[in-house]
Amino acid sequence: MCLAIPARIVSIEDFLAKVDMMGNERVVGTHLVPDAQVGDYVLVHAGFAIEVVDQRYAEETVELLIEEANAREELQ
Repeated sequence: MCLAIPARIVSIEDFLAKVDMMGNERVVGTHLVPDAQVGDYVLVHAGFAIEVVDQRYAEETVELLIEEANAREELQ
């Protein structure tokens, strides 16, 4: 199964963007989303931004990921 994590673009230089991904900063490639801009939310998979999404979608997805992680902890 593949999973893409939402992230907010903090800065862009050439085809590299610094993103905030659930409080962690990462550098990702933007070759697949050349129109992405600072402040946009993107889905990140394997070190690349693969799609621009709206803020609501990004926030709902993060909430679901946190819920799933918490449920896994409870099972252990």
